Amino acid sequence: MIRRLFLTVLAAMLVLGLVTAGAVYLDYQQWLASPMHEDAAGLEVDIPRGSSFRAVRDTLHEAGLLADRPWYFEFLARERELAGQLRAGEYRIPPHATPAEVLEQIVRGRVIQYSFTIIEGWTFRQLRAAINANPNVLNTLEDLPDDELMARLGAENQHPEGWFYPDTYHFPRGTTDEELLRRAFRTMQQALEELWAGRDESVPLDDPYEALILASIIERETGQAAERDEVAGVFVRRLRRGMRLQTDPTVIYGMGDAYDGRIRRSDLDRDTPYNTYTRHGLPPTPIAMPGRAALEAALNPAEGSALFFVSRGDGTHHFSDTYDEHRRAVRRYILGRD
Repeated sequence: MIRRLFLTVLAAMLVLGLVTAGAVYLDYQQWLASPMHEDAAGLEVDIPRGSSFRAVRDTLHEAGLLADRPWYFEFLARERELAGQLRAGEYRIPPHATPAEVLEQIVRGRVIQYSFTIIEGWTFRQLRAAINANPNVLNTLEDLPDDELMARLGAENQHPEGWFYPDTYHFPRGTTDEELLRRAFRTMQQALEELWAGRDESVPLDDPYEALILASIIERETGQAAERDEVAGVFVRRLRRGMRLQTDPTVIYGMGDAYDGRIRRSDLDRDTPYNTYTRHGLPPTPIAMPGRAALEAALNPAEGSALFFVSRGDGTHHFSDTYDEHRRAVRRYILGRD
């Protein structure tokens, strides 16, 4: 009698266990197929560096992503042998993402990407100010002098102006300013090397650095894409003839903080290493960050005969072959006299 009762209880327990296990299995399968959240904007989760798997699990749970079933996520990760491969970072979990999709996102380290854009024509001072002000960049170089900064980038004794490629760079929060600058520096080196190899070899430039200098002047002289090659052609022809470049942006750069938005006759007469009205040839360094189009123009300028140009006041320029024609253009566009 006791034996029969024992067997009955045991059978009931087995049936209950099977029913419970089946219910858990079905619930787990439903959890696997269900979205972890439905917030249309996505939910942001920050997983700190050095987090253990259970710390990651708890972080997701606290963010409301595990629907009171944190052990399901642990089972999923361990079943797929991924528990030791979760990466730290800041994640935006998209709406309707399933648990397996979220697990894959964290394993692959698909973190939130921020952006930082280096604008064509920026000076290095403007670049440093912008990168220091970016809240998503970790500042490690803020108080470092320019020469020490360049040494950190492997360019000891190199003037920093012009060396950082204008582009939009994507990065996770906490990326250092050094990492971003290093990327921009290497990109400019690569672009300059590539374009130098395909240059017009008749251009009177001795090395890629001179191309960088000329490109920076072109960048500051015109924002019109259709004019870059022609502006480059004027400068190249003047260099060939031994004429001074006589370009205002170099004078402005040489004035530094003394520039107040106007160039006076006295500024054009005051000699500085960057005053191309008083000195022949190129200035000693670039005066800004040139973009790729300006680099291409410097190394492959347009053919022609123009030796002068003057602003029309609308963003475009009038090009002249002779000084007399140039003087007439100056009277018309600068002095307002026909």
